[in-house]
Amino acid sequence: MPHPTPWIGFSDLTGLLRSRSVAVLSGAGVSTESGIPDYRGPETQENDHTPIQYREFVTEPETRRHYWARSAVGWPTFDAATPNDGHRALAQLEDDGRVTGIITQNVDRLHQDAGSQRVVELHGTLAEVVCLDCGTLSSRCTLQDRLLALNPGWPQEADELAPDGDAKLPRSATRSFRVPCCESCGGVLKPNVVFFGENTASAPVERAWSLLDDADALLVVGSSLTVYSGFRFVRGAAQAGHPVGIVNLGATRGDPLAQVHVDGKTGEVLPKLAAAVAAPP
Repeated sequence: MPHPTPWIGFSDLTGLLRSRSVAVLSGAGVSTESGIPDYRGPETQENDHTPIQYREFVTEPETRRHYWARSAVGWPTFDAATPNDGHRALAQLEDDGRVTGIITQNVDRLHQDAGSQRVVELHGTLAEVVCLDCGTLSSRCTLQDRLLALNPGWPQEADELAPDGDAKLPRSATRSFRVPCCESCGGVLKPNVVFFGENTASAPVERAWSLLDDADALLVVGSSLTVYSGFRFVRGAAQAGHPVGIVNLGATRGDPLAQVHVDGKTGEVLPKLAAAVAAPP
């Protein structure tokens, strides 16, 4: 059933942005409309998207092989994703001086592709690969060429894309897959993202707090706030006395701390929000 327009609380959310500088916390729900699946959205609750665990990736060569085999299939589709109306609306709000910046839990860089300038990537980016031994960063696109050169004939079209930028494949299909090593030192390569069970680096967290300190309010878009790495900023904003607004499909962990929650798709709500705050009151 389509969501009603105007949404409940939409006028309150417009008032929140019109009168204050706003930091944005974005989650996977912003990018699902660009074709990138999430773990916890309403449309994925029944699917089995088992996340990659950091400890398993680091300690088990078979897990790394399975991940990179799936990634080689899913990467072309993930890399081809483009920003949607929600991403573009946030970039417009920043350009208009309403949004001071974006703290994102996403790893797809679609905010930057849409034109957002001040973006803190809490969980890293799939566009980069890091060596676990020497720390060298390299391009994921370059690694794709190396993966396919080592595994000629490997499929590059995914029947079903998974949230980690990979595709669903049985382990039995990936046992012969060959994984390249770091070109600088021969070490183990890992996507430059925070896997489940891995701690978020301190530098982006500090930049995120700084961004929040520069704003008068926090707007959460497309996140259920289940993961603490995002929820802490909602709690911090509330403790500082800054109002919190939420745009998300379904309930969130932050609802008790928010002044307004608009239940709707970010790609539908945010463009109308950008237009409303640009218009004279």
